Amino acid sequence: MLPDPDCLHPMPDHPRVVHLRPLAKGMENITVGAFAYYDDPDEAEQFFVRNLLHHHAFLGDRLTIGAFAAIATGAMIVMNGANHDMLGFSTYPFDAMPGWGGELDLDRYRSQSRGDTEIGPDVWIGAEAWILPGVTIGAGAIVASRAVVSQDVPPYTIVAGNPARPVRQRFDAETIARLLEIAWWDWPVDKIRANIDVIRKADLAALERAE
Repeated sequence: MLPDPDCLHPMPDHPRVVHLRPLAKGMENITVGAFAYYDDPDEAEQFFVRNLLHHHAFLGDRLTIGAFAAIATGAMIVMNGANHDMLGFSTYPFDAMPGWGGELDLDRYRSQSRGDTEIGPDVWIGAEAWILPGVTIGAGAIVASRAVVSQDVPPYTIVAGNPARPVRQRFDAETIARLLEIAWWDWPVDKIRANIDVIRKADLAALERAE
């Protein structure tokens, strides 16, 4: 039987693993691809409460998590609502704190937004990594544990450190281009299942011949 991407716990004996798409159902400005998951022994079902920070609908920034993304324990995704107004002399949020009489100027905050955050398909994010606002992480990339990602990560690139820097590319440029063209994560589920052995290996020609 094919796995169900909308089953909350894909591994019945391991409640620490949750598919993220069913958790995101009905949430505003969040899109999650099939089979993306989060692994955490402590309240994994609270991912969008505990691990997604400062995502306020009125700011309009979107979070996209691609199909087959794997997110490890304690990884944090920070959205633009975390940013303070930096256009004036003080960054203190007087307009958000009661009693100061400041008026919340949404256009002012939106003008300083870094934009949407996108975690691509087949991305692996290590434990306790931090993804900062407006970052795009390309398909097949790997973010090392405790990395702080403040800049875009190219597809199939491994990054580590604070701030995260490229360690190496997983494959040469030609192979990466061909993998992005194949985009196996967009195949029908039946085709993916029929070609699991090819996807898990490193025979590019066989992957291109897959039916």
